[in-house]
Amino acid sequence: MVTGRDDSHHHIGGLTEKCGVVGVALGGRDAARPLYYSLYALQHRGQESAGIVTHDGFQQHSHVQMGLVGDAFGADDLDGLKGEAGIGHVRYPTAGDVSKSCAQPFAVSFKSGSLGLAHNGNLVNADELRDELENFGHAFTSTGDTEVIAHDLARNLLEEDLVRAVKRTMERIHGSYALTIMHDETVLGVRDPEGNRPLCIGKVDDGYVLASESAAIDTLDGELVRDVKPGELVVLEPDGSGFDSYQLVERDNTAHCFFEHIYFARPDSVMNDTLVYEARRGLGRKLWDENGVDTDVVMPVPDSGRAFASGYAEAAQEDDATAEFAEGLMKNRYVGRTFIMPTQDERERAVRLKLNPIKSTVEGKSVTLIDDSIVRGTTSNQLVQLLYDAGATEVHMRIGAPPIVAPCYMGINMATREELIASDKSVEEVRDTIDADSLGYLSIDSVAEVLEKSQSDLCLGCVTGEYPYDIDGEETDRDVSRPVVGAEAPLSD
Repeated sequence: MVTGRDDSHHHIGGLTEKCGVVGVALGGRDAARPLYYSLYALQHRGQESAGIVTHDGFQQHSHVQMGLVGDAFGADDLDGLKGEAGIGHVRYPTAGDVSKSCAQPFAVSFKSGSLGLAHNGNLVNADELRDELENFGHAFTSTGDTEVIAHDLARNLLEEDLVRAVKRTMERIHGSYALTIMHDETVLGVRDPEGNRPLCIGKVDDGYVLASESAAIDTLDGELVRDVKPGELVVLEPDGSGFDSYQLVERDNTAHCFFEHIYFARPDSVMNDTLVYEARRGLGRKLWDENGVDTDVVMPVPDSGRAFASGYAEAAQEDDATAEFAEGLMKNRYVGRTFIMPTQDERERAVRLKLNPIKSTVEGKSVTLIDDSIVRGTTSNQLVQLLYDAGATEVHMRIGAPPIVAPCYMGINMATREELIASDKSVEEVRDTIDADSLGYLSIDSVAEVLEKSQSDLCLGCVTGEYPYDIDGEETDRDVSRPVVGAEAPLSD
């Protein structure tokens, strides 16, 4: 069973990102700065550590540091990362310690060359594989599951060519993963067979890019080619001239994380051919259709509720409602996502430090407040009280996702089941706890409809309690037997 990060330190909103990965192969220039810019674009996915590994054709170069991207790299660090190909990572830990030993990319040298690996996701059988590899003599330097993948792949590379080695590792690891891998100067991208974690391919002037989100490709003035398919291995040509594709594992169903569209991805990213901002606006429109209440003002919780509120208000006005979209809460941008509140009392006080109401928007008005989710309920309760204190006559809460009733084991640092307010409370009981005049969530059916996916192709574990993987003590909603090898997959370069 996957173990999450120690829960003694929480972020204000209660949900923290997974990780961000990137890989580049450029024919005409060093990879370090494009990787650095890409990591900046993915900073929202992890703020604990940042790292880059490159290869110059002769040797591997690595720089990994705790902290934000801008703090982790100086000009000298980037100058020392020689080579036209490399991978990078920003981390928020969901498995493993909060220490430099678990920072990524993980780099190792072995008999068949050098290996670097960056991982977004969580394995559900990491402990089992670690024990097995230790019995074969592998020594581990960290508690994270990324090192497990690296050691397993290194072991397979001693016996197989690159594609077959990756295939063997994919057959052994179970869980969510998007990987960028560097084997000597060759960069690879791998996406788990359920497609739980995102990964896409982009074209830049002098090569190709693999990244968790298309926003990183935009930063390099590149063009999104497509998503990496679930179970696909993509091998970038070291000279940046193209890439090869190998469909190594296939599943009957995917398990895309719907929370990427709800919260985690940047709104300017494109996932599954859909602009995330437009998906959130569509979810907001559905929220009005299902749970609309006509108030004087519709306002978002910044920044996560903004697109939902825009769609909600637009749909309301099309129905001749009087509600108007307005910004009623101002965010202190110097209290970022890494603002840690060790105690419950401090977390409650932190909201006033982070958000301040605009009284002229709120005073004497009925208000609909829109957010992407309610996790513990602490923040929502504080926001409702802020608006009452600012003179709101009514506060109605609307949420652009279904109630979160269960933990995530796939790479989101979510609260424990005991802390999730909706895990043991009805919607009316949650409404009473946060002290709103009314509360409405979006239905699972609407999420699937807007994302143009069947429910069987989405990971909905946190809102249903049924998971796409076999997890100790939890229900699974599909067959998790051994992978099926794609019949058309070539097995060598």
